[in-house]
Amino acid sequence: MAEVIFHRAGPGITVQDLGRTGYLAQGLSRGGAADRLALHEGATLLGQDPHCAALEIAGSFLSLELTAPRRIALTGAPMQAVCDGAALVWHASHALPAGARLDLSPRTGGYSYLHFGGGIDLPPLLGARAAHLAAGLGQMIKAGTRLPLGHDPGHCSGQTFTPLARFDGGLLRMVATPQTRLFPKAICARFTQTQFRKDARANRMGQKLLWDGAGFGLDTGLQILSDTIVPGDIQITGDGAPFVLLSECQTTGGYPRIGTVLPCDLGRLVQAPPEAALHFTFVSLQEAVQIERTEAARRETLGKSLRPLLRDPHDMADLLAYQLISGVTCGDDLESERSWF
Repeated sequence: MAEVIFHRAGPGITVQDLGRTGYLAQGLSRGGAADRLALHEGATLLGQDPHCAALEIAGSFLSLELTAPRRIALTGAPMQAVCDGAALVWHASHALPAGARLDLSPRTGGYSYLHFGGGIDLPPLLGARAAHLAAGLGQMIKAGTRLPLGHDPGHCSGQTFTPLARFDGGLLRMVATPQTRLFPKAICARFTQTQFRKDARANRMGQKLLWDGAGFGLDTGLQILSDTIVPGDIQITGDGAPFVLLSECQTTGGYPRIGTVLPCDLGRLVQAPPEAALHFTFVSLQEAVQIERTEAARRETLGKSLRPLLRDPHDMADLLAYQLISGVTCGDDLESERSWF
């Protein structure tokens, strides 16, 4: 059986998939990858099901070894990736030989994903392989961990794509919640006009937001009944601070929620660097449904955006426009340029 052996592993590395559904009544939230789009991107690069489990790396580092040849894909927040001394391109797929040593180190933080052809083949727990640390399901990867890999039926690698822009903050769309009406219109307007940034203190349960100025609390904010909450809900605590709930959030809560971030925009929040500006705007429920449908359709067509890492001269209609002779390099330079593309 093909395995991955971890020689070094920093904190915040877990196995993740798209999570578990159907357990809210039992107090278990969905969990799964913080950046769900990154799982779809990795699946597209490898031509496999997006439910395949991958490694999620939360601004950490790792060093691993493969016991058998295997295709991999790298998505999410870019990291420095080196295999046996050669650099690997991020947002791309690669074919690695047996015994290959892969080292990943952070660049800007965020959530990064390492996918394997065939996926990580851990036994499913409650219908998923995702670690849900808040619920005690699974655990963080550490040095000495060995993970089994599933059968990889594919052969294509050396593909890349341009990821959806979500690594520099930006606008987050949200819909109203049952408690939005409790907030005065002036507070809601100020919330959408405020520039936020991420607090460095965060985990897979939630992200606190920082801002300048007065808070957004309610005089009656601690008097509402607890009800169901979901990832994307923006809770306003008693001191007026906003917290955006993420994949491992609790299933019920009593803080008022000023809005709920659309699922397709949560990746922009979790992947934003701490200094990036974040803004919020309300959209109607009908608009939100259409936005999500459009995003689902875009995920289905990700494969059309793939392109080879190296252009095949046979497919280059403008080949004669290139000055090939002056582009010749010495052997040492040529070897460095190959760098595992």
